[in-house]
Amino acid sequence: MLDIMLPHYGDLRLLKLAVDSVLAQTDERWRLTVFDDNPAGRHEEVPAFFAALDDPRVRYHRNPENLGITRNFQQCIDRATEPFMVIMGCDDVMLPGYVARVHQLVEAHPDAVLVQPGVEVIDADGAVVKTLVDSTKRRVYAPKFAGTLVMTGEELAVSLLRGNWLYFPSLAWRTSEMQAVGFDATLSVIQDLALILNLVVRGGSLVADDTLCFQYRRHGESLSASSAVTGNRFSEARNFFLGAAARMEAHGWPRAAKAARWHLSSRIHALTMLPAAAKQRSGSSVRVLTRYAFGPPRQTSR
Repeated sequence: MLDIMLPHYGDLRLLKLAVDSVLAQTDERWRLTVFDDNPAGRHEEVPAFFAALDDPRVRYHRNPENLGITRNFQQCIDRATEPFMVIMGCDDVMLPGYVARVHQLVEAHPDAVLVQPGVEVIDADGAVVKTLVDSTKRRVYAPKFAGTLVMTGEELAVSLLRGNWLYFPSLAWRTSEMQAVGFDATLSVIQDLALILNLVVRGGSLVADDTLCFQYRRHGESLSASSAVTGNRFSEARNFFLGAAARMEAHGWPRAAKAARWHLSSRIHALTMLPAAAKQRSGSSVRVLTRYAFGPPRQTSR
């Protein structure tokens, strides 16, 4: 069985599409749990929708208070009971073969801690798109392979610190490892990469596969997108990468430490956000983004 955990925050229409995509899986070895943490207010249409489903495989939980993104994510981890789990985005889409392919990969690689299946990017209307961010992920940062690739150790850490080419909502995770590590409650945007690096340092391996079975929705209304324009994302990222560099150095992974100090992909991302910040006439955001993009790499002390 695969625990599909779905933290919900907003659009009921997109939530229905996400749930329908789970119900349409060709492999029925799954269980869906929705954690409603909608910050925009309590909409009775959401619990009514799940009550009407009347499907024992689907569970709906409405948080008594707004937990925020990281605490709601942590709740997903804490309540998972199956060997592998997914924290699916409430606006993303599983193609019909997702669960089947994840089970195949886990069976073929029983030691895997992370599974990254094939992903395509869609916009708010569901059309397949090629954005600058995603094209850079694939062409510059993602490893080149056909079929299936297994990565671990410093090689994996370097790859992800140069540029995080994974799609968090599409990942399948070994539940026991997730529960042993958990999310960093002090982070609000870059917590996914922090968690993944913790798993890598613990010896976890990643299985990447090119079989397309997931659609990741990218649009300007997400928390990460709004945080990027205001510059908040990069203030958090600067502190994270400095800490990661020191940790990689202490772990005996000098190449990973160097990649963390440069954090190249994050700098490029800051550059792409500058026009939007300027358009909003946000001088403080422009200054934060400019310093982040062009500032020198920080050296760790020896």
